[in-house]
Amino acid sequence: QVQLVESGGGLVQAGGSLRLSCAASGRSFTFYAMGWFRQAPGQEREFVAGVSWTGSRMDYADSVKGRFTISRDNAKNTVYLQMNSLKPEETAVYYCAATPLPPLQRSKVVRQEVEYDYWGQGTQVTVSS
Repeated sequence: QVQLVESGGGLVQAGGSLRLSCAASGRSFTFYAMGWFRQAPGQEREFVAGVSWTGSRMDYADSVKGRFTISRDNAKNTVYLQMNSLKPEETAVYYCAATPLPPLQRSKVVRQEVEYDYWGQGTQVTVSS
């Protein structure tokens, strides 16, 4: 069982930066693939970024490549999302997600929402124009 708590959201001007954090409880954080998703008003939740067990592999939505960076610190049971050059259309609730994977899949990055077992409550990011 893993509980996830996001933080770091807020109001930022277009072109600005924010760093989201997701703190996980549970002893097996290392064995979980982690991801960030976002949901704008009236829209479906979408994949933003994902990271494998050890943090050696990452994947991003095309819309955020080159601007967002996902990372994890397994010693601190925390995953981060550094967001640069933010755009107004990226205003959304950002969610952290986790799913356990077996050792043979330790390098897997999970993009599909349905594959994630645990979700945080979300943190609001508002980008003003």
